[in-house]
Amino acid sequence: MSLFWRIFLLNAVVLIIATALLLGPVTVSTPVLLTEAAVLTGGLGVMLIANGLLLRIGLVPLQRLTRAMTTIDLLRPAQRPAVGGRGEVAELITTFNAMLDRLEAERATSAARALSAQESERHRIAQELHDEVGQSLTAVLLELNRAAPHAPPDLREDLHQVQETTRTGLDEIRRIARRLRPGVLEELGLTSALKALTNEFTGATLVVHHRIAADLPPLEAETELVLYRVAQESLTNVARHAAARRAELALNRGPVGVELRVRDDGRGLGDAAEGAGIRGMRERALLIGAELDLGSAPGGGTDVRLTVPVPHRSQ
Repeated sequence: MSLFWRIFLLNAVVLIIATALLLGPVTVSTPVLLTEAAVLTGGLGVMLIANGLLLRIGLVPLQRLTRAMTTIDLLRPAQRPAVGGRGEVAELITTFNAMLDRLEAERATSAARALSAQESERHRIAQELHDEVGQSLTAVLLELNRAAPHAPPDLREDLHQVQETTRTGLDEIRRIARRLRPGVLEELGLTSALKALTNEFTGATLVVHHRIAADLPPLEAETELVLYRVAQESLTNVARHAAARRAELALNRGPVGVELRVRDDGRGLGDAAEGAGIRGMRERALLIGAELDLGSAPGGGTDVRLTVPVPHRSQ
C-alpha cells in the first residue's frame, strides 16, 4: 500500500471514530463536565498519537534520503541510501540512487577529459620552458661566460653575479619543467621517478625517505601517472602546510594491487576543509578506480593512502 493511501485511510479511520462518538451515546454538557473533558482530551490524544506514529513510520525512509542528499560527495563513490519503505518511497530512493550512478559516471568522464587536457597543457608548457626559455637563458649564460674575461676589472664582479643569477634562473626553470612534465617517469619508470621526487623535496627543513618495493606488479602508464601525481601533491602539501621535519613515501604491493602511502610528522589536517589539491587527488584516484584515504598518522601528522587495484594478468 502506498504512502498516500496509508495516510488517507488513517485519517479516514480517525474521522469515522470521531463521527461515531458524536452520534453515539456520548454527550457533552454545557458547561463541559470534568469527566467529559477528560474523555474528549483522551480521545484527541489517542488520535494524534496514532496519526503521528503512522507518519513517523512512513516518513523515516524519506528522512534517511534527506540526510543522504546533504552528505553524499561524488568524489567518494558507492555511498548510497538503503532502499526502504514501500510504494512511492522505495521508488523515490531507487530513482535517487540511479541518478547518483549516472552523475558519477558523467563526472568521471568529464574529469578524465579535463585531466587529460591538463596533462597535455603541462606537457606543452614544460616543453616551451625547456626549449624556448631554457635555451635562451643558456645562450645568455654562454655569452656572459665569453664576455667576462674581456670585461674591465670593475665590471667583472658584476658579470659574475649576473652569471650566477642566470644560472639560478635556469635551474629553477628546469625544476619547474620537471614538475610539470615528469620526464624521468616516461624514461626510467615509476620507481626512479618517485625516488627523484623524494630527493627534490628533501632540504634543510624537511627530510623525505622512500621505501619502494621491488616486486611491484606491472602497471599501466595512466596508473603510474596517477600514483606519481598523488605522491607529488601529497609532498607539496607537506612542504607548504604541514611544518613537518620528516616525511616518508612508501609504495608496496597490496592484496589487490599496490598501495601508496605518504606520511609526515607535521601538524596534521585538523578541521581544515579539503582544498583543490586534495580534491584533485580524489578525482585522479577515481580515474583508475582507486581509493584515497586521508587520516592522522600514528605519531601525529597526516597519512595519505592510495589503494590501486591491479587486475590479474594471465600468463
